[in-house]
Amino acid sequence: MTRRGAVLCPENAMNYLMHLYLSDPHPDCLLGNLMGDFVKGRLDDRFPAEIRRGLCQHRRIDSYAHTHEAFRRSKGRLNSAYGHGRGILVDIFYDHFLARNWAQLSPLPLETFTQNVYVLLRQNHHRLPPGLQRIAPRMIEHDWLVSYRDLGVIGRVLERIATRLNRPIPLEEALEDLKQHYEGLEEDFFRFAREARFFLEQDSSC
Repeated sequence: MTRRGAVLCPENAMNYLMHLYLSDPHPDCLLGNLMGDFVKGRLDDRFPAEIRRGLCQHRRIDSYAHTHEAFRRSKGRLNSAYGHGRGILVDIFYDHFLARNWAQLSPLPLETFTQNVYVLLRQNHHRLPPGLQRIAPRMIEHDWLVSYRDLGVIGRVLERIATRLNRPIPLEEALEDLKQHYEGLEEDFFRFAREARFFLEQDSSC
């Protein structure tokens, strides 16, 4: 959800879990949501209908996040020195909260859900955009989607991302912001997750 003002390569992004959670459960739609940051331009007939719908949902959520009150409030809680990087940080933090609170939001255990996603990635590797093909094996091997719930992992992710930005932003320092504003950010997350799901359920544009 960092499309506007992004300074990060898609393969370094960390908001896969939120897009998967909000996706229609159809396998191709889940794939489309995962592929979203790696596909640019028009959604034409080169993609099957359900993958197009997943790509569309991904883009709709990206746009929705940038105007949502809770998402904007989360960015406002963070140090202004992070600039546009605050959107990247909120993406990462929301995936952390989603992984930590998954049992409150889904009847399917997180480990079961993520293993299903990994099977989907393996079975459809040939259909993935090149960027997602490159990172999918690492995502599976290191169980990225579940590991988001570990604060130590989040800290290492921030350090890695900070070295890959196209201009210096001290994102590696933002773990302290997460700890300092943990309750408020978590409250923002729950509101966003609830309202974003309702938004997609009511949205007919995809």
